[in-house]
Amino acid sequence: MKILGIETSCDETAASVCVDGKIVSSALSSQEIHNKFGGVIPELASREHEKTLNLIVLKALKESKLSVKDLDGIAVTQGPGLSGALIAGTSFAKGLAVGLNIPILGINHLEAHIFANFLAEPELEFPFVCLLVSGGHTQLWEIENFMSYRLLGETRDDAAGEAFDKGAKILGLGYPGGPKIEHLAKKGNYKSIDFPKALMEKNNFEFSFSGLKTALLYYFEKNKKMKIEDIAASYQYAIIDVLVKKLKYAADLTNCKNCVVAGGVAANQFLRQHSKKQMSNRNIIFPHPSLCTDNAAMIAYLGEKYLSIGKTSQLNFSILPNMKIV
Repeated sequence: MKILGIETSCDETAASVCVDGKIVSSALSSQEIHNKFGGVIPELASREHEKTLNLIVLKALKESKLSVKDLDGIAVTQGPGLSGALIAGTSFAKGLAVGLNIPILGINHLEAHIFANFLAEPELEFPFVCLLVSGGHTQLWEIENFMSYRLLGETRDDAAGEAFDKGAKILGLGYPGGPKIEHLAKKGNYKSIDFPKALMEKNNFEFSFSGLKTALLYYFEKNKKMKIEDIAASYQYAIIDVLVKKLKYAADLTNCKNCVVAGGVAANQFLRQHSKKQMSNRNIIFPHPSLCTDNAAMIAYLGEKYLSIGKTSQLNFSILPNMKIV
């Protein structure tokens, strides 16, 4: 099958073509307009998608050496995400599907992040444990099989990526916060400050990062002369160590040999290093960094899996800004 994937859940406008389980093209435009505001402005995001999406789709088709008439179906992010951004993508996809008289399928953005790991490791076998960690979500899943998932735990408050962004704002580093903290942390000593780690009881799979963020705020206010590299390194360690320990607990409980990490925070190099060091007895898989952040390749890939078994959406399907996996 030849499937066009479209992703517009937040501030990345993306399109990709998947042919028989292989990604043959992927195009993306990042909305840098938000940087000066210190975060994503929803109204601006939807306007940028509307301006850019047609060009991005054409670019992906050109790269794939296919025309729209060659497509067998369209997969588009249905949720979760920003309402206006999701409307921009689904409206475009629905119009294209009507014009071409081909099926369309709304895709769960979070589920697609999990299945991006099959693009990194095509031989990945079920069952496996997934740490899904991004700016909006921090969750642990047991993936028993395709369409059979069990939520083990999630954050009670801030997501890990959100903790990075808010921490960067406290430190005056700007947006997006994760890469900025990671860059500074490489030059710092993560043992300098012992920041708090919440809910660390074994087999507790819930997360909480709001207290850590508050601890950083109070520490920074009282220690302005402290090396910011050491603060960044210690703060990053407090987030990453919690993620890795929870992943290890989940792998031990489920006795899964394979563990995957998905979502934007999966691009963090210290997370990759620390998890492989602490869990050397497990097979830990990370997607390529380009497949960690929002992208359409994962939408196209998961879309083909569903469309190939006959699953489609009605043309009047609604966006789901708070869409859950199960």
